[in-house]
Amino acid sequence: MLELEIALARVLASLPPPGAELVPLMQASGRVLAESVVSPSDLPLFDNSGMDGYAVRAVDVKHASPDSPVRLKIKARIPAGEFFPGELTAGECARLFTGSPMPRGVDAVVMQEDTRVEAGQSEEVFICDSADVGENVRRQGEDVRKGTTLLQAGAALTPGAINLLAAGGTAQVSVGRQPVVGLLATGSELREPCATLSPGQIYESNRAMLSPLVALAGGIPKIYPLVPDTLHATRSALETAFNECDCVVTSGGVSVGEMDFVKAAFEALGGEFNFWKVAIRPGKPFVFGQLGKKLLFGLPGNPVSAFVTFLLLVRPALRRWQGAREVDLPVQTGQLAEVIANPGERRHFMRVRINDQGEVRSAGVQASHMLASLASADGLLDLQPQTTLPAGTMVRVLRIQ
Repeated sequence: MLELEIALARVLASLPPPGAELVPLMQASGRVLAESVVSPSDLPLFDNSGMDGYAVRAVDVKHASPDSPVRLKIKARIPAGEFFPGELTAGECARLFTGSPMPRGVDAVVMQEDTRVEAGQSEEVFICDSADVGENVRRQGEDVRKGTTLLQAGAALTPGAINLLAAGGTAQVSVGRQPVVGLLATGSELREPCATLSPGQIYESNRAMLSPLVALAGGIPKIYPLVPDTLHATRSALETAFNECDCVVTSGGVSVGEMDFVKAAFEALGGEFNFWKVAIRPGKPFVFGQLGKKLLFGLPGNPVSAFVTFLLLVRPALRRWQGAREVDLPVQTGQLAEVIANPGERRHFMRVRINDQGEVRSAGVQASHMLASLASADGLLDLQPQTTLPAGTMVRVLRIQ
């Protein structure tokens, strides 16, 4: 059995170089940048007001107060989007709004709440508070300077990143191509959720679980019909999926039973296995192989095992396929609210729950077929073999929700 880190390194080393495509920025959420983006301009583009108020010379209002306001002449009214070509001098100010360009000759903005305009005196304003140089002024380039790198290649395009690129005038971006991921579930006992069950049959649930996981990782899931436990059916299903997809993720049929046909069917197509079995619980019978430049991820059939091995071994591959630098699950530190133990011989990725106070508890029974504890879990706790952690221990939780 391979250690998890060795298995993951083998998977990532087997990936083809990421491809790229141009997409509109408005459609790029969640994608991975294929090329770094350099700012074509300063941000902000020009000095502008941070709020509604009056642009003044700080020296003119140095002694202003509610009891001793300073009266200034309103030389201009400058809405956002307009420009005043003149220059203000001593005793003059300009009415501004949030985002209005700062006129020449002034160096601060007094917020509207600290001013007073007398009825019938619309050409002058009383300033009731002092202002420091630069107060309430957004300086040109204080956020980003022209020519600096906004985002590096491999960065995930979050809503905040998209906002930054849009503010710099970017209309389209080069992003990593999304892998098409075929999802196959094997097992003669499996039926679609709408079917009537006969004795011994069960509803198949792994494809419904894996499809959103693939999408969250940036892949394009493609669900295929259920595959009965025969070599011919398994080979035919794999052949179809590999012809149409970049990667194929199977669930079930990868262990050592006489009804497990994924490995034999894959080899019959010319596929080569890189490894089988990873030293983790749940999820030991995990298969990784290659068919030309295409990849096979064979997950166990038990839903929890399929879930955990997907997150630990498939998700990073799908992210790196697109060029992502960061491929690990996000981590949150918490404190155990109870004793948690792993008496076994393999690392156990236990389903846990972590609340808003950072308290970590088991999500329930940890058997690999128990779905209720999977549904209530929001993290995985990596617990080393033959380890008991007392309540109060600080731990790192891999976030899954």
